[in-house]
Amino acid sequence: MFAGLYFNKNGNFAAVFRIAHMNRIFKEYRTWALITGAASGMGREYARRLALMGYNLVLVDINAKGLGETESIVKDAVKTAGKASEAFKVLQVVQDLSQVDAADKVYEQTEAAGCEVEVLVNNAGIMYCQGIAETSERMLKLIMMVHMNTPMMLCRKYVVGMKERGNGYILNISSLAECMNWPGIGMYGATKRFVKDYSRELRIECQKTGVSVTNAYFGAVDTPLIPLKDSLRKLARGLAVMITTQKAVDKALKATFRRRKGTMPGLLNHIFKPICIILPDCLLGWIYRKAKPYLMKV
Repeated sequence: MFAGLYFNKNGNFAAVFRIAHMNRIFKEYRTWALITGAASGMGREYARRLALMGYNLVLVDINAKGLGETESIVKDAVKTAGKASEAFKVLQVVQDLSQVDAADKVYEQTEAAGCEVEVLVNNAGIMYCQGIAETSERMLKLIMMVHMNTPMMLCRKYVVGMKERGNGYILNISSLAECMNWPGIGMYGATKRFVKDYSRELRIECQKTGVSVTNAYFGAVDTPLIPLKDSLRKLARGLAVMITTQKAVDKALKATFRRRKGTMPGLLNHIFKPICIILPDCLLGWIYRKAKPYLMKV
């Protein structure tokens, strides 16, 4: 019972505590965790962590090859950890989450496979920096479907069964950008603000049911979504402007299983947030005009 109080040989208390915590709540592969955007990055890390906690996995992504790689990596991790690897199951769902019926198709496959989804992680996302008028109509539709429509519909599909069973965890990914009405990232921020708002409403509606809804408000996370050179990534991590995928996932899952309403890792994010809100439109307009030549084309 005191496993979490000891340091390992490298003095890494946090790692020992996480392992002890995972062993204490090990689910023995009786129920399922569904992760969208599971083919790479944070989605792959969510899959690995949840598998080591004893959840079977539903891995959802448009990238079939990436899903296969995630399954292989996760199965190796389960085997290496000495878990009941013969009981561990994975369902791959290759799905374009920008389609209007994406949630229906995902749900149909999990129902057909008999997956009792206890954890839903709406992780899939798209990052871009460009003015609305310069962004293609296709991209605008894509980001609204992937960030807003499909995650909300997945919540609607799976929360019913969670309530009936009296237990469930939903993790939705918002962003520090939800408070930034800034040209260039304004559309991205607006979709993440929608995630924040519907998650709060759903959380309130789920009170006293055994189902919790948690929002993660990330700033910069070191994933392929953010196109930076390796040297700039290293500098950003050193300045604590950017956090690692492992740290982001660790914070998000810890908040989820403690049934907190939200988490925003990084001290600088808490300092920066009030400043984001009060910047005047004239200053933002000037910054946008100066930055516009360097924004990505989408």
